[in-house]
Amino acid sequence: MPTYLHKMPKLHPDWLVPQWPAPSSVQAVFTTRAGGVSQGRYASLNLGDHVGDAPADVASNRARLQDALGVAPHFLQQVHGTACVALPEQAADVPAQADAVFTTHTGRACTVMVADCLPVLFTDRGGRFVAAAHAGWRGLAAGVLAQTLARVFQEFKSNTAQSLVAIEVDASEIIAWLGPCIGPQAFEVGLDVLQAYTELDPAHAAHFKPLPAGGCAKSGIEQAGRSEPSKPKYVADLAALARDQLKRLGVTEIHGNDSSPSWCTVSNSGFFSHRRDGISGRMAACIWLRG
Repeated sequence: MPTYLHKMPKLHPDWLVPQWPAPSSVQAVFTTRAGGVSQGRYASLNLGDHVGDAPADVASNRARLQDALGVAPHFLQQVHGTACVALPEQAADVPAQADAVFTTHTGRACTVMVADCLPVLFTDRGGRFVAAAHAGWRGLAAGVLAQTLARVFQEFKSNTAQSLVAIEVDASEIIAWLGPCIGPQAFEVGLDVLQAYTELDPAHAAHFKPLPAGGCAKSGIEQAGRSEPSKPKYVADLAALARDQLKRLGVTEIHGNDSSPSWCTVSNSGFFSHRRDGISGRMAACIWLRG
């Protein structure tokens, strides 16, 4: 599992802090399984309130997260879509169905939950905004990263039109960080997933390989009854697909998940993994502007 220099003293030592050239006003963290009160399959820092865990334990875990961050994390109702919502300066929460969130205000943490899907955090060189996107294969294929940046650009364009001060931002100024997700040695997919990506861009085929004989043995996944011999199967590199999409959007500063085994949620027991465990808790990627 990757290790990082922690900038915030109240963070659990197992949590990850991105190593990226973000301005000092930008703070970000990715939680692991450690540091909570949940039991059994949800042990211990499950932050998902929709996976069957005891509500009181989830509430306690979220309170611990907020105490560690020093700001309130705001959770979305994620639906594997592409909608991106703005986090206003003052609001109790953002109960919207969306898979990405951004803000230009200080002291409020944009948050997405994952347990194999890819979390992507954004800011710009000036630290003028922060954003978080939840990119499973469906959302990534549908364009959640492009929609997130489009929504941010729209916000800056609107603000510029209302002000005498130019505050435009473009893709060359964006900095992105990719967090842990299911790795290319574990992400077994069908022909439908391959086709969904190659229809977008034939070059995406480079990130799919035929499923090895015996299935995804390196991931520790039980393969019995999982693959049907009559249907072709592949392993896909979700993080590489995201990196390709970001580059095509003009983003060149891309950090974090490089598709190596240490980033794989399935292979590392310190991460929650829905693919590995079936019933699983959720981790969170949080990013905010320091006041």
